[in-house]
Amino acid sequence: MSILDKINGKADLEKLNKQELNDLTNELREVIVQTAQTNGGHLSSNLGVVELTTALHRVFDFPKDKLIFDVGHQCYAHKLLSGRKEKFSSLRKSGGLSGFPDKDESEYDLFTTGHAGSAIATGLGLCAARDKAGENYTVIVVVGDGAFSNGLSLEALNVCDKKPKNFILILNDNGMSISKNKNGFYNYISKATANKGYLKFKKGVKKVFGNSFVTKFLKKCRGAFKRLFNRNNYLEYFGFKFVGQIDGNDIQETVKILSRVKNVAKNKAVFLHVNTTKGLGHEQAETHAEDYHGVGVELKVGSGDFSNALGDKLCQVIEKDKSVVAITAGMALGTGLKKVCETHPQNFVDVGICEEYAVTYSAGLATGGAKPIVAIYSTFLQRAYDQLVHDVCLNNLPVVFCVDRAGLVGADGKTHQGVFDLSYLLHLPNMKVLAPSCIDELNRAVDYALTLNCPVAIRYPNGQVNGVANDDKEFCEWQKVCEGEDFAILAVGPRMLNLAKECVKNGLSATVYNARCVKPLDKGALNEIKDKKIITLEENSLIGGFGSLVSQYYQNNNERVCIKSFGVADKFVEHASVQEQLAQCGLTVENVVKSAKE
Repeated sequence: MSILDKINGKADLEKLNKQELNDLTNELREVIVQTAQTNGGHLSSNLGVVELTTALHRVFDFPKDKLIFDVGHQCYAHKLLSGRKEKFSSLRKSGGLSGFPDKDESEYDLFTTGHAGSAIATGLGLCAARDKAGENYTVIVVVGDGAFSNGLSLEALNVCDKKPKNFILILNDNGMSISKNKNGFYNYISKATANKGYLKFKKGVKKVFGNSFVTKFLKKCRGAFKRLFNRNNYLEYFGFKFVGQIDGNDIQETVKILSRVKNVAKNKAVFLHVNTTKGLGHEQAETHAEDYHGVGVELKVGSGDFSNALGDKLCQVIEKDKSVVAITAGMALGTGLKKVCETHPQNFVDVGICEEYAVTYSAGLATGGAKPIVAIYSTFLQRAYDQLVHDVCLNNLPVVFCVDRAGLVGADGKTHQGVFDLSYLLHLPNMKVLAPSCIDELNRAVDYALTLNCPVAIRYPNGQVNGVANDDKEFCEWQKVCEGEDFAILAVGPRMLNLAKECVKNGLSATVYNARCVKPLDKGALNEIKDKKIITLEENSLIGGFGSLVSQYYQNNNERVCIKSFGVADKFVEHASVQEQLAQCGLTVENVVKSAKE
C-alpha cells in the first residue's frame, strides 16, 4: 500500500516521519503527472506546489481552518489530500472533479475560483466575518507571484494598514505567472524581501558560530538585523509580520516554518514568502514550465488553430506597419503571440495578469496614434468590462480585441467558459463584433478591423478548425453557404456553422448564413429571410446574445417573424468535453432538427 493510500486527514500526515513525508510528495507528483497525461490539465503549476500543500495540510486543521488558492489551478495536491484521491482519476471529466477549487465539490474548497487576484480580498472579508461572529480559525491564502501583482490583489493589500489576526498570506514565488514575470512590483518585492547582504550575513554567522549561544542570541536579534540590512521591507507598513524567503520545495523546512507562522499569526497577520520551482519533478515541465503550464491528453502542448494563425498574421501585419502593437495579459503562448514576441519584441507587450491595465493601456496607445491589438481569452476580457466601456468605447478608440477561447472551452469548465462575451460586447456603443468561421476569415477580419476607426472585437474558439471562405463579399456581409425553402439558419462561429451544415445534411431544408459580422447585423440578409422560419445558433448565453439581437431588429422594424434561438441557457456550464457541453446546451443536430420540425 502506498503512503498516499493511508492518508485520510491531518492525523495521518502528522504520523509520517521525514522519509515518509518525502516519499508522499513523490507519490503526489506521480499521480498528478499520470492524471494530466490521461485527462490534460495544469501540470507545471501543480508540480511546484506539492511540498507547500502537503505542509499546509500537516500543520493546519482543514476544513476548520480555511485555505484559498490564487490562482486555483494549483489545487491538485490539495484535492488528493482532502478526501478526493479515489475520484482524482475523474479530474476535468464530465461528472468528475473540477480542475479548480469548487465549493459545491467539497467542504475543503471554500471558494470557487479560477481567475487571479481574488484570494487576498476574499480572505480579508472572511476574517472580518469570522471576527464579527466570534469564531476562531485561521485563514490562509496561497497567492502565486503572477496573481500577487494583479490590481485586485494590490487593492486588498493597500486598503488598510492593519490586517486581522490569524490571517496568513503565502506568496508562492516561482518567478512565473504563466510566462516569466517581468513586472516592476514583482522584481521589487523579490529584492526587498531577500536582501543578499542579510542572507549572506545569516549564513556567515551560522558557519562561524555553529549552533552556539552566539548564534541563538543573534537569531533573537534577527528583527534588528533585518531592518539594518533590508530597509525596504515595506510589508510591515501593510500590517504584516514578514517571514521569508524559504524553500517551499523543502518539506521539512516548510513544515517547521509554517508551525511557527501559525503561532505568530495569533498576534499579527503574517506574510510568508515561499520560493518554489514550477514543474519540479518532471524534467520537461521544469525546463519548459510555460509550455507545460496547461497540457492536453498525453501532455501535448500547443495552442489552437486560430491562436497559431493569429500569431502568424500579426507578424505579417507588423512587418508592414510598425505602428501595430500586440498586447497580451500573461498569455503570450496561449494566444499565439509568442511568435510576435520572438520576431518583433519592440511591438509586443505582456502586462502579466492585469487585464484592466491591458485594455486601458491599449486605449492610451490608440490615443497616441498606435494601432493596438489585444489578444485575450474571453473569460479574462470580462474582468476588464469597465475599461472596455469607459476607456475604449466611450472614447471610440480603434482598439482591436482578439477574443480567444470564445464559446465552450471543455475541461476547464465553468470558471473559464467563453459564453458571455457576445452579451457584454454587443450592447456597447461604437463596438463592432466579428466572428470568423475559419483561418482565412480570421486573417480577413484582422485586416478589416484595422481599417475601421472604432473598437472591434474578433471572437473565435480554441481547438482545430476546418473550412475555407471562398466568397468575395465585404466582411460585414454574411456569407450564404447554401439555399433551402423552409428555414433560414444564422450561425455564429465555426462550430455553429458546421452544426448548421449538418442539419441540412439531415433533411432540414434551410438557407444557411455564416453570420461572421455579429454587430452590425447584415440587414440585407435579415430582410431577405423575414418570410422564413429563422433559427439562430451561437455558443453564447441566450440572454443578450446574437439571437436576441436578431429578434430585437425585427421587433424594431415591426416585422412579425418566427425565430427559434439556440445557445447557452441561464446557467454555468460544468467541465466536460466540448461535445458533451454542446449536447448539454442543446446544440446538436438531433435537437435542432427536431425542434425545427416541431
